[in-house]
Amino acid sequence: MYGKLKATRRFFTITLGLTLTLSLTGTGCSKVNSLGYDPVEMSPDQARQKTKEISSQIFDLISMRNGQTTPTGPGVSTCPEDPKSLFIVRHSWSVYGVSMEELSRGFENLKARLPKHGWKITEDGPDGSKARTPHILADLTQERFSANIKLIDSSKDRNTASGKGDSGIWVMLVSACFKAPPGVDLKREY
Repeated sequence: MYGKLKATRRFFTITLGLTLTLSLTGTGCSKVNSLGYDPVEMSPDQARQKTKEISSQIFDLISMRNGQTTPTGPGVSTCPEDPKSLFIVRHSWSVYGVSMEELSRGFENLKARLPKHGWKITEDGPDGSKARTPHILADLTQERFSANIKLIDSSKDRNTASGKGDSGIWVMLVSACFKAPPGVDLKREY
């Protein structure tokens, strides 16, 4: 028994020592390295523009010219790993104002077309809500963006696409962290 306890204590001492040594002597170790990638340097305005372009691509893949879209634009928020220099861009929008049949067709168009445009669908099926809302989670790995896309049927789900009781396709596009150029104050960005 004593031998097991002694061996276990020695194992924990060695493990703790290695952990401390690696964390203190690693070359350039920081919270930024915990991202698993090197953030691309880009101004918030450039990142917003890139986000708009990717959102437009998603809209085009839905192929629904008669639908209305919510008039929101991309917003910037800081990354917790380094809030002084790293930021993400989010863009939430929706298509609504057409029949549920047209929305379903647009959602199916999107599922079929995303992979042909570099997106990897990581989840496809009903979400965990009572309404069991169809949703897609997809990653655009090369550009480092992810999208959460839902087909909302207002007869089943109170969280409607327009906020006014309409059915629709809701899209939340989120970037990975970008690195702001030197001198950019992220506190002044929105």
